[in-house]
Amino acid sequence: MNVLSQHFHLLVFFVVGLFIAAIPLVASALLRERGEKKDTSAYECGMDAVGSPWVSPNIRFYFFCLVFVVFDVEALFVFPWAVNFRGLGMEGFAAVLVFVGVLMAGLAYAWRKGLLKWE
Repeated sequence: MNVLSQHFHLLVFFVVGLFIAAIPLVASALLRERGEKKDTSAYECGMDAVGSPWVSPNIRFYFFCLVFVVFDVEALFVFPWAVNFRGLGMEGFAAVLVFVGVLMAGLAYAWRKGLLKWE
């Protein structure tokens, strides 16, 4: 009985989790439209699908995405540093200068290679 009382909260957590996961599934089964499908198109935007769905996207989208991720990560690390700026001292200032310097070198490299030009 002691083991059961120790793990009872885990059982309740598991049952509640299953219930929460089942709610959307049951609701969608009850509320869905019944009958035959009129349109078998994969798109629901109102426009007819034209061409093959197996189109390779242009590589420039990946480059812009990578540049965005780099500067998003930079903001993620620079904001907490700015909040605790006085407590970090000169070592923290030097570390963030090196961090931002490496990122700026990467941006300069991408710019020089022409990766940021939208054609």
